[in-house]
Amino acid sequence: MSDADELEAIRQRKRERLERRLREGEDSTDRTDDPGSPSSPVHVESEAEFSELVASHDVVLVDFYADWCGPCKMLEPTVEALARDSPATVAKVDIDHHQGLASQYQVQGVPTLLLFSDGDLVERVVGVRDQGTLASLVDQYAG
Repeated sequence: MSDADELEAIRQRKRERLERRLREGEDSTDRTDDPGSPSSPVHVESEAEFSELVASHDVVLVDFYADWCGPCKMLEPTVEALARDSPATVAKVDIDHHQGLASQYQVQGVPTLLLFSDGDLVERVVGVRDQGTLASLVDQYAG
């Protein structure tokens, strides 16, 4: 399946979910229909998976990192705690394996954290931040 086919399948699933919500009379602002934020970070394996995560979850925090990056390793426990304790879906993108994504989102240094809300890029944080700061940022868009 090509990337274009995968993206079309993602769009179709999202369209079906929205249509189901409308048929069932659910409030479109209700965030409880999120298919569930995983309790651990999702390691992105492809551009299509990245697109699906961003499209199918209300709030997504993406950690662009590299295995050789000391600050990235320092941030890892914070990222894991956010995945466990926050309403956001947390994704990890290895810039060495996904240079296209890093380039597309203009990641020039690691760690770089991008926050997506309803599919739109809303915040960019470069460097290590504490859990409270990042949790507050997520909460601004989660509720």
